[in-house]
Order: sequence, then structure tokens, then C-alpha cells
Amino acid sequence: MQYNELLEKQIIGRLRFDNPWWTEKEIAPFYAQMHPRLYLDIFYPLVAESDLRRAIILMGPRRVGKTVMIFHTIQRLLANGVPPQNIIYISVETPIYNQILLEQLFNLAKRALGKSDNSTEQFYVFFDEIQYLKDWEVNLKSLVDTYYNVKFVASGSAAAELKKRSNESGAGRFTDFTLPPLTFYEYVHLKDYSHLMLPYQMEWTEGSIITANNTMDIVKLNQLFVDYINYGGYPEVVFSEKIQENPGQFVRHDIIDKVLLRDLPSLYGITDVQELNSLFTMIAYHSGAQFSYEGLSKDSGVKKDTLRKYIQYLEAAFLIKKIRRSDDTAKNYRREMLFKLYLTNPSLRCALFQPIDENDEVIGNMVETAIYAQWIPRNANISYANWNEGKKKGEVDIVGIDDARQKPDWAVEVKWTDKPFHNPSEELKSLEYYMKTNGLPFALVTSISETGMKKMSYGSLQFMPAACYAYTVGENTLKKTKISYGL
Repeated sequence: MQYNELLEKQIIGRLRFDNPWWTEKEIAPFYAQMHPRLYLDIFYPLVAESDLRRAIILMGPRRVGKTVMIFHTIQRLLANGVPPQNIIYISVETPIYNQILLEQLFNLAKRALGKSDNSTEQFYVFFDEIQYLKDWEVNLKSLVDTYYNVKFVASGSAAAELKKRSNESGAGRFTDFTLPPLTFYEYVHLKDYSHLMLPYQMEWTEGSIITANNTMDIVKLNQLFVDYINYGGYPEVVFSEKIQENPGQFVRHDIIDKVLLRDLPSLYGITDVQELNSLFTMIAYHSGAQFSYEGLSKDSGVKKDTLRKYIQYLEAAFLIKKIRRSDDTAKNYRREMLFKLYLTNPSLRCALFQPIDENDEVIGNMVETAIYAQWIPRNANISYANWNEGKKKGEVDIVGIDDARQKPDWAVEVKWTDKPFHNPSEELKSLEYYMKTNGLPFALVTSISETGMKKMSYGSLQFMPAACYAYTVGENTLKKTKISYGL
């Protein structure tokens, strides 16, 4: 695109406004005072690594803190001695940048800094909300190939489309980094309650020690866990009592409406957005329930083939996660008749309907949704076991599949009650059958408050409060810890 001298002046003025560290040597106080996501410790080294010629693609759902993490990354670069005028931030969605190529924006920024277009200095360049530029992936790949001395970082909220284009056009040139909604582990740390947690080691089987977390105050931790279910997925909601008074307005306007009414229709050509919105609302209300395409079609009036596409779109937008069903021996069913759908962020349900408390009738499903939310970013091979053949009938909530053996490696039963701890023989019959059938020597069962090991005739049951389990899985997800024993 050609631009005149007046437009160039306006663009340079906007660039100076968006990059206050060029003159102030620090990021804006608005961002500096925010708590950084714990994922920053993983993201920052990728950005700081200047020898590897790859652009970083920071993607994730709306409002999880991608832009804030970019500014905290800039703050850390400054603290580590990178000259302020060698860091450039450009928000691609700014209207004045409309249809201007990335290289042109980069050169205009250098001009604003008094540097020549062919400067060989080391730069760090951040393109925020890059999905608003057509053919961004071609532009960005060209920049990576052209400028050996520049580290490029691009972010965007249309996660599915970014990943698709990144894989198709950026092979060998892009590194994808997905920022998920807040894990419960992060939530506890951001709220300054990490002192409640007590890491401990327990002997699982003879000679096998695993690390988990307990708490010195289960009442307070459970309160935090229920708050997390209601408000905890989005950093802005966590720290704003005003937003918590009406989270529905924030989430519906800034997240759901923009995804359902703008992102998905523009990416996939959806014409009946009301139909898609109704489907998502139904799924959100019943998060954690078992569905079938036939049942969904009957309830919604949407054709099964269209439903399949809608669910794929909602998954691509990181709003829901479809969990496949396996049988009592961890084998997949030949025909996918039944499956479960979970919100990727439990607080979406609260925003659409109303907050819940620990005694609400849907608390069980929402605890399960919150625990699955800790697992989803890990892309682990997990399913739920469900069988109903003849006299055999039962279900186990989370099953880890050994890829090599195609057999269950571990099992977790999610409960929001202490009854199974006190009477496992009566309360855990499905889990007992599953362990016997598959020769599993151990399984994990969540509770409200009880912790301890129960040695049964068929194996060992480790009980752990659901909040402690969610915290532990969230911690391991953040640290990419090897999956073992369902942790």
C-alpha cells in the first residue's frame, strides 16, 4: 500500500504513542503494575533466544492476557539490558495501519527511531493481533528470511486460524506458543495464596514416590476453588470486583460475542450465527455431560453434519473441548455414538448464567470441568471410560491411555464428596471393576477434604481433595511435567 506524507506522520505518531519506552525507558504503568502470568517464565526464553531464526506465534483465546504478556516480556528485555529503542511494538488491528504490510510498518518504526531501513542492529519486534492483516503468514515468513538480526513475535486471538496458517506457511520458521486460560495453580499464585499449599511426597506403590500438593487450610482452598470456577479463567475478572458483579457483560461482549459473531463467521463462512450461539449456550449449560449427535440434533433442530462442523469450530476457537469415549478396556468405540463436551474455562458458564456455590446441583459437573481445564493445554491422550453392555454398566471420569500399548495407564475418579473415602466399596464400584478389568494397581479419587491412601483387595486408592488435585495438575501442566499416575 502506498501512503502519503501526512499518513506517514500519523503512523509514526501512533508508533511513538504505543512504544513509551523509546523515551521513558519503561513500559506504561498500566501494564507494569499487573501481575505477570506464570507462563511468562516459559515464553520469555523463546523470545530472548536470538540465534534461532524463528518467529514466535503467541496464540490463545480472547482475554487470557496475551497482550499483557507481550508488555511484560518487553519489561523483562529492558531489565536485561536491551536498548529501549531496539524494541518495537505494533498493534496490527489499529485502524490507521489498515492494509499496510508488516515490513512497511517495521521500516516506519525504524524511521521514527532515526534508524535506517537497512540497520543491522538487533531488534525485537512484536506484532499484536496479527490476524487482522490478510496473508500475515506470508509477510511474516518473508521478514524472518530477510532480517537475520531481528526476533519477530506475533500474537492473535483467532487461535485456530493462526495455528492452521502457521503450520501451512511457517514450517521451520514459526514456533507456536499457546497461552491458555488461567490454571488453578496460577490463580492461587496470582491471588497470593500459594502459602496455603504444602508439597509432599507419597509412596504410591512399592518403590514409587510421586509429588503432589496438600493444603494447610482446605476450607479456604475450597473457597478459592469455587471462586475459580465462577471467575477464575480470565486475569481481568480475577482482579476486578466490578467485573465480578456482572461477569456476564464482560465475557459475553469481549469474548463470546466477538468469537461467535465475528471470528468464526469470518474464518469459516458461518451464516447462521444465532444457531451456533444457541448450540454453544446449550453446551455451556451442560458442560461435563455426555452428548450424542443424534440427541443434540433432536434438542437443537440442527442437522448432524452441521453439528459436527459447529463443534469443530467451537473447539478451534478454544471455547470447548470434546473428550472421546472409551470402553471398559480403554478401546475406542468403532462408531462415535457418545462423547463429552467441556468448557475450556469453567467461568464461561457463570458468565452466561449465574455463579454457583459448593452445594449447587451442578457443582459436580463444574468441578469436573475445572479439572479437565487443567489437562486440556497438555494435549494428553486422555478419555473417559463408559460402558453399558448387558449387565455391565459404569463410568470412570478420566483415563490416561498408554500410546504404545493402547491400554489404560492410570485412572482418576472426580468426586465432590467425602463419601467414597469413608465407604469406597459401595461408592466406587465402577472404578473397582475398571481396575480389575485392566489390571491397574492404583487409581486416584478426588474428594472435598479427605486425603489418604486406601489399600483395597484389588489395588490402592489415593484420595486427594479436588482443589489440591486441580492445583497439582495445573502446576504440572505449566511445567510440562511428565504425566504419571494421573498428575
